[in-house]
Amino acid sequence: MKTFKTGGVHPPEKKFSENQPIEVLPLPETVSIPLSQHLGAPAVPVINKGDKVKTGQLIAKGESFISANIHSSVTGTVTKIDDVIDASGYRKKAVIIKVEEDQWDESIDTSDTLKKDCDLTSEDIVKKVNQMGIVGMGGAAFPSHVKLSVPKGKKAEYLLINGAECEPYLTSDHRLMLEKGEELMVGITIKMKALGVNKSVIGIEKNKPDAIEYLCELAKEYEGITVEPLKVKYPQGGEKQLIKALVNREVPSGKLPIEVGCIVHNVGTTFAVYEAVQKNKPLIERVVTVTGINIEKPSNLLARIGTPVSAIIEAAGGIPSNTGKVVSGGPMMGKALSNFEAPVTKGTSGILVFPKEASQRVTQLNCIRCAKCVNTCPMTLEPYLLALLSDKKRYEMCENNMIMDCIECGSCHYVCPSGRPLLDNIRVGKAKVGQVIRERK
Repeated sequence: MKTFKTGGVHPPEKKFSENQPIEVLPLPETVSIPLSQHLGAPAVPVINKGDKVKTGQLIAKGESFISANIHSSVTGTVTKIDDVIDASGYRKKAVIIKVEEDQWDESIDTSDTLKKDCDLTSEDIVKKVNQMGIVGMGGAAFPSHVKLSVPKGKKAEYLLINGAECEPYLTSDHRLMLEKGEELMVGITIKMKALGVNKSVIGIEKNKPDAIEYLCELAKEYEGITVEPLKVKYPQGGEKQLIKALVNREVPSGKLPIEVGCIVHNVGTTFAVYEAVQKNKPLIERVVTVTGINIEKPSNLLARIGTPVSAIIEAAGGIPSNTGKVVSGGPMMGKALSNFEAPVTKGTSGILVFPKEASQRVTQLNCIRCAKCVNTCPMTLEPYLLALLSDKKRYEMCENNMIMDCIECGSCHYVCPSGRPLLDNIRVGKAKVGQVIRERK
């Protein structure tokens, strides 16, 4: 069975919510919609305090190429445009809307009718994806229209769909594949048309046999689309790892997947593209897994963007009394929340609740040079060295040792027997080196 060869780990899967169908989360009283919930420049507001907005209405425009439009996820009144604390603990500008009735913009097709045929040109598809504010929903939140715009001199050969969902606990993509399989297939054909490719491969880890069987059956009716079962291994969903597993190509250091003729999109992104192109629906809601060892009702919830995390947790039975930490995202790459009123964004894949005994870091000891972190790094880096150089503020040496190739998967941190904060230090160093590189340019 296919997989990537270098590094990787096998953390316990703990997919408690895999059999829970997607449920629609009731609307909150207020939403806070950040203007920067994507990679690139923040969107610029096109509304003001006191304005009435409809569900799906444009409220902020991405004016840079690497940016994304933001739309209102609810109907209501803009009470203010102010800073809110996001899932990372940073203050970001957001549009705060008091929720009233749920009146959708008239241009949006809200029916469940499957629409297969797409008569738009490739250029029009990319333009529509841009207009609807679609970004990568696997966590990176990279503007999707940029990925679909193949640079001059490059050629896309494969569209690869990431259905691996290799992070423990998370099941939102799994449920989308089971419940929106037809829409996913149409979304793939739309992106194939935009890219001018005739081959697409959906990679799904073998711990989702029902999704593999269902999509294999559907793929028979769609020319050029195949489904490839993958060995369960983290971080299979990383772009470079998925490319190696599915088509056996290696992306060079510092380069993008298009260098080897590949474009990689997440399952959630693909469904969002379908809704954008076929239903004229902007990205205003997403499926969020809320789960944990002691959570009363592990769930997959369809939540509007801007919904406070507290509402997500409440829908799953509330915070257990012995809770020690709440994480936004998966346990390997997610970040601990300091504020439960932080809003759901386009990149929020899950909310995980951990008890106190599972929230404490082990005692930090000296590095014993065991090389486990080196052996498990899927990018063939030396995490112990990068963490040390970052801690000593030797950022030039960090760059020389390829710190920017780190995908922040956390495999090194996971296997370290000394409890060293490897990923924490590498993230700091990577951010500093990235800043230096941007200033240099």
